[in-house]
Amino acid sequence: MMKKIVLTVVLALAITGSVSAQSTVSAKGPAWLGNAVFYQIYPSSYMDTDGNGIGDLPGITQKLDYIKSLGVNAIWLNPVFESGWFDGGYDVIDFYKIDPRFGTNTDMVNLIREAHKRGIKVCLDLVAGHTSNQCKWFKQSANGDPNGHYADYYIWTDTISKLDKEEIALRHQDPNPQSSTRGRYVEMDAPRAKYYEKNFFECQPALNYGFAHPEHSWEQPVMAPGPQAVRREIRNIMSFWFDKGIDGFRVDMASSLVKNDPGKVETSRLWKEMRAWKDQYYPQCVLISEWSDPASAIPAGFNIDFMIHFGIKGYASLFFAPDTPWGKSHRNDGYGECYFDKKGKGEVKQFVDNFSDAYERTKDIGYIALPTANHDYQRPNIGMRNTFDQLKVTMMFFLTMPGVPFIYYGDEIGMKYQMNLPGKEGSNDRAGTRTPMQWTPGLTAGFSSCSPAQLYFPVATDNGRLTVSAQEKDKNSLLNFTRDLIALRHSSPALNNDGSWKLISDVAKPYPMVYKRFAEGQTYVVALNPGDKKVFAKIVHLGKGVVRLVSGKASYRSGRNFDMITLKGVSAAVFCIK
Repeated sequence: MMKKIVLTVVLALAITGSVSAQSTVSAKGPAWLGNAVFYQIYPSSYMDTDGNGIGDLPGITQKLDYIKSLGVNAIWLNPVFESGWFDGGYDVIDFYKIDPRFGTNTDMVNLIREAHKRGIKVCLDLVAGHTSNQCKWFKQSANGDPNGHYADYYIWTDTISKLDKEEIALRHQDPNPQSSTRGRYVEMDAPRAKYYEKNFFECQPALNYGFAHPEHSWEQPVMAPGPQAVRREIRNIMSFWFDKGIDGFRVDMASSLVKNDPGKVETSRLWKEMRAWKDQYYPQCVLISEWSDPASAIPAGFNIDFMIHFGIKGYASLFFAPDTPWGKSHRNDGYGECYFDKKGKGEVKQFVDNFSDAYERTKDIGYIALPTANHDYQRPNIGMRNTFDQLKVTMMFFLTMPGVPFIYYGDEIGMKYQMNLPGKEGSNDRAGTRTPMQWTPGLTAGFSSCSPAQLYFPVATDNGRLTVSAQEKDKNSLLNFTRDLIALRHSSPALNNDGSWKLISDVAKPYPMVYKRFAEGQTYVVALNPGDKKVFAKIVHLGKGVVRLVSGKASYRSGRNFDMITLKGVSAAVFCIK
């Protein structure tokens, strides 16, 4: 009888625990996302503990208390798996093994454990679309054995078009053909076939998720055994790391998996299946997409999608000045000067139109992320936007918008995008945004004990000003302003990730940009003026505006029918409405 009672109690507890776990998950994902602020780390550049000039996992573990001090409660690491290092870790050799440059699988488990002790979630980068050509899967697939486990993990053909052959020839006329992304195929003349399909560089053979509309005999449909085996492998990879405590994955180029897929119909179906599987077995974990089309990615199953420098337009018009590297590459995006510029000649309409549409279509089922920067494009501190007052205005935008914020490491101290650095490991122009984290003044900025010549990339501390140690001591620093913003965000459901958002200024008069955040009877108004001239905004009466956080000078005058907001040049403020 006693055994039956004990068993009943155990079952009841198990059921209660299961119900409790499920109750913290909504259509948008696990409850912790509502309060999440992410910190993106490029592992090679964060902290080096073994003196070789390259960051490592023990270095990140060593700095978890600093990360927690920001108010951050989740981190995303760029690829840490064993790699050929031709493309910054995005050419993966073994998805089940930490690259030796960063440490071991045990080091990763230790990082997860220590992060969780501090209430910090840990997400990894999943390169779902391709592997390195050094991967054992690819080598076995290339050897021609039709019964091999990995035989159909990749896309092979003996026949390509004349145009595709011309693309191969043109690629090999480049000074460094392996670094060219031109063309679709690579000539290998392997036992399996003469050509394989690549995703980007020659060393990145595309994984075979099938073709939505096969047009040739060698193009397999999505339900063929090979494409289905690849899907199982991706689930196995995620399970392997979820079981070690990982809290989610950011999926590289998530929209590119199924080939010949107009409208991304089959790709969306694939991710809906992945989301259903994840929610069944790992409901507290998250999926983050590099799709940059939230209205497509979030209904397809992702909890978070970025709105960044490609996909739907708008981000570039805010931050990429025409004379900067990414400004030049986005000169056809339909904007002139960028908005966050002292000239005060930018526009917000393109961003507001596209963001508003995506926000309204996804706000009940997922989150949009507007990152401060990332490993693929320039930082906010670039060109003429290079002072703390300017950077505080941009940071206020990033940390008061709805959705899930992502701070790129070093942006909290205003690290510079370093122009014209020589490329390394496929970085090209991205080298300038992958430089070592700057902890202290000095030749290696406290990142490593190595000589400056051994650094992964050089540091640029502006005579020690752009370092953690210097800004810790300055109550008016960008670092402490960022902490104050995050604390304010955490303090209110209106300002947090789920709080509602509405632009209340006139897009035809873009300076200042004013929007309100509201939830549970609370309302905040955020006003931003990146330009160097004094500006005003007349808005419908909301109440008495009390300054909660300000950079520069700002005021809120309440009237009977209308309220007036005034901001001096390069100023921003958060007002609580009473």
